[in-house]
Amino acid sequence: MQELPKGANIGLASLSEDTGSVVVGLSWSSAAGDGDADVSVLLLDGSGKVRSEADFYFYNHPAAEDGSVQLLGKVPTEDGSEDRISLDLTAIPAEVEKILVAASQYGGSSFGDLNDLRLSLADRSGEELLGFSITDATVETAFIFGELYRRNDEWKFRAVGQGYETGLSGLATDFGIDIAEDEEGGEAAGEASGPSAGKPAAEGRSGDDPVPPPAVAVGIPTQPTAATHSPATAPEAAAPAEAPTPPDSSVGQPSGTRRRATRTAKKKVTLPRTAKKSLAENESWKPARLFPVPSYKSDREREVRATSVLLSVMAEVPEFGRRLTAGFGAPAGRMQTFTEVSLPHGDTPKRPDGVIRVERAGKLWTALVETKTNGNPLKSEQVQNYMDIAARRGYEAVVTLSNDVALEGTPLVEVKTDGRRKHKVSLWHLSWAEVAHQAQMLIRHEGVGNAAHVWLLQELLHYLQHENSGCHGFQNMGASWVPVRNGIDDETLGQGDPRAVEVVESWERLIRQVCLRLGGELGQKALPVQRAQRGSDPKSRRAALADRLCEEGKLVAELRIDGTQTVLSITADLRTGKIRTSVDVLAPSGGYPLAVAKRLLRVLDAAPADLHVETLIEGRTGPRGTLERLRPEPADLLPKDGAAMTGFRLSLFKGMGNTRGAAESGFIRSVDDAVDRFYGSVVAHIGPFEQRRPSRSRGSSEAVGVG
Repeated sequence: MQELPKGANIGLASLSEDTGSVVVGLSWSSAAGDGDADVSVLLLDGSGKVRSEADFYFYNHPAAEDGSVQLLGKVPTEDGSEDRISLDLTAIPAEVEKILVAASQYGGSSFGDLNDLRLSLADRSGEELLGFSITDATVETAFIFGELYRRNDEWKFRAVGQGYETGLSGLATDFGIDIAEDEEGGEAAGEASGPSAGKPAAEGRSGDDPVPPPAVAVGIPTQPTAATHSPATAPEAAAPAEAPTPPDSSVGQPSGTRRRATRTAKKKVTLPRTAKKSLAENESWKPARLFPVPSYKSDREREVRATSVLLSVMAEVPEFGRRLTAGFGAPAGRMQTFTEVSLPHGDTPKRPDGVIRVERAGKLWTALVETKTNGNPLKSEQVQNYMDIAARRGYEAVVTLSNDVALEGTPLVEVKTDGRRKHKVSLWHLSWAEVAHQAQMLIRHEGVGNAAHVWLLQELLHYLQHENSGCHGFQNMGASWVPVRNGIDDETLGQGDPRAVEVVESWERLIRQVCLRLGGELGQKALPVQRAQRGSDPKSRRAALADRLCEEGKLVAELRIDGTQTVLSITADLRTGKIRTSVDVLAPSGGYPLAVAKRLLRVLDAAPADLHVETLIEGRTGPRGTLERLRPEPADLLPKDGAAMTGFRLSLFKGMGNTRGAAESGFIRSVDDAVDRFYGSVVAHIGPFEQRRPSRSRGSSEAVGVG
């Protein structure tokens, strides 16, 4: 991998022969685990400006219709999380000469608060080609990380690292976008105009052209819109949402003309307000389904049907097919899918479960698909055969699907690649939980343009969630779960036991699946909070967590909903058999302590009576009690010695399931239920209290991030 210094540039063709499609990653970390930023992409023409507002891509406009640009969202990594952007360079319009990759912060935060600011660029096969680290960030609230630009029919990359103290509005103004007044206020309030509005924090641009005055008006949000439904209260079918606002009619009007800001509410698909009255004679009648799920006689039947159902919907719903394949380096184009294809291999032909082909500009991108359902593991020999076939036939990828969740540093299958082959084949994995998450995000929160496509995705979701489909995601804590639990109970489990490492890996998979499910309900990315140092070895880190499990008997994790500062902690205590879900909220400064305590209890009026509330005091434990006891006596939350309250910790406890599976009495089900109950009855209601907070900093927290 080529490491670039600030200002350096390099041709992509010199790094790889497969750069028609690339994935750009932006990453950062925070010692407190609460750093965040929003990525954006701008397409510029020869004048250094956007051609129209459609050339600006951000969380509310995440993809180009032609698939040339797609924001893939955040994914967990060993060091935190990474925002990934898919760029199909073969589909970028000819008049676009430069692609800017940027990020911005909101709410008074700056990039100086974050660590390890970094951009990476990978080719279609997933191999990282170059990296660029920003080490001089201070007060900047927006940054141009890098740019891709054309030179003599070749794409090149430049490491820019230019910061703006004026945030997204200043950056956007530099490239022909005026920030129209936002009805909600916020950073977008007030129209930015003139070159001075976009004055960068560090003088001197890395671009090739001077910056002309701004020319295009567009309303740009600076903070994501929070979802309002908790998992416990989200409706099965959302009410009709506002239709996307048409482009601002004032684009290109003279300066001084009043502009109407583009609406920034997240696009949602229009679904019926209420379910239509059933015409069934009685409740025993079941509606006909496009994808029925009968009682299968074998796992093979489940695999064949699940593969066919998924691949057919991918081919018929472009938004969904593109969403699943963009991260694999597939181009945007006409997609066709096939099942049970026979391919020659030695003496006997092999039959992968499916084939995905995408055509663009007369070129084909091909991936072989291997599917497992019902908890069956992938087989290394089988996947190796498909990797060899793909390499010989010039295919680009092999995609595996199963209920398992892939972890960095712990491959699901071991395969060997022939380094002598000029053609590279990439190996990717999808969990069935990820497939369901992407379908849910599209139909509930982000929107699909065709009503028939919405129905297809709903039928797919119904199929995946049916108990007989075998496509339920991570469902088993593994063979080591019972021995480790028993060893902790009778204190015979010693540090260094490899079974404890296996349990830690299973716990990490479970937490990542919890994030997928919660994020799908809320319409926001949910990610584990990572606190490991960048570059730490995954195996040694998990070994340390396993030693802690042996010593303390606890599995701990933290997760955050994208666009919020609330960190939800989860602790499974194998000694007491209880799961604790908790969250810290800061106490407003300057208020009377008793008034603050009363206000908190009012906000928690609908919370469960067994909710534990603990006052946070610097350096020691404060008063605590259940909500049932504290409601009539709010003063019991106040420190007796008058010490300053820094905040409150809210916790719910639930009995832990014993078995390793996802049955009603299983550990996995108990974790899911605990998170659902806590988020729906507590976290979803503490917004009014948090909105009065004077800063974005967090209180203390006992939980340790999962990795």
